[in-house]
Amino acid sequence: MLEVSNLSVEYRGVPALDSVSLKLHSGELVGLLGPNGAGKSSLIKAILGLSRCRGQVLFRGAPLRRRRRQIAYVPQRSQIDWDFPITAWNVALMSQTVRSGWLRSPSAAMVERVRVALERLDMLALKDRPIGQLSGGQQQRIFLARALAQQADLFLLDEPFTGIDKKTETIMLELFTELKAEGKTLLVCSHEWGETLNRYDRLLLLNRHLVADDTPQAALTLDNIRRAYGENLGTNRDRPAIPFFC
Repeated sequence: MLEVSNLSVEYRGVPALDSVSLKLHSGELVGLLGPNGAGKSSLIKAILGLSRCRGQVLFRGAPLRRRRRQIAYVPQRSQIDWDFPITAWNVALMSQTVRSGWLRSPSAAMVERVRVALERLDMLALKDRPIGQLSGGQQQRIFLARALAQQADLFLLDEPFTGIDKKTETIMLELFTELKAEGKTLLVCSHEWGETLNRYDRLLLLNRHLVADDTPQAALTLDNIRRAYGENLGTNRDRPAIPFFC
């Protein structure tokens, strides 16, 4: 579904990504792991065309910019202005502007699409609540509902598990499983470690270049973790606990 070839990104002459190549297939749940500054967010933004880069990104054999309607993006919570005066419903409804345009009212079908997405994330009862008055987990579910209402085929999620409660984590993991079964593709950037990593079909271990691209058990060897996080794991503040299957 998605093919990334030799993707490189620099910020003011400092390399953030170095010749990263990867493929994502339909019906896959893929995790993207790495330390702070490894280029995880840079990779997602470069795939989306939100930053200048070198290399090629193809979606179903065509340049990705031609297929953006089929791609949903959930940004990091730190990139969102939670004080902006907007309701949860209107945040989710923004998913339909690609089809309706900013100046047209959404159709009944679009409204129903948003309602179903909010209900699926157990957020319909809070649809009229200002987004800033929701908990971290509820806010994340609203943005995931927005992505879901796009009816996209590819989901790119940047640290969706940060600052959420256990209920939201459970709902999200169940949704990811359902989307996989529907043939959707998900790339999830995460700092989370533990048994939940076994839910992924593959893990991409990144530190400016691709260290590993394999099943969780094969990717998270002690050697690969050291290559990604550094030899002195004890001083890295976001170092992983060594997974139980290493």
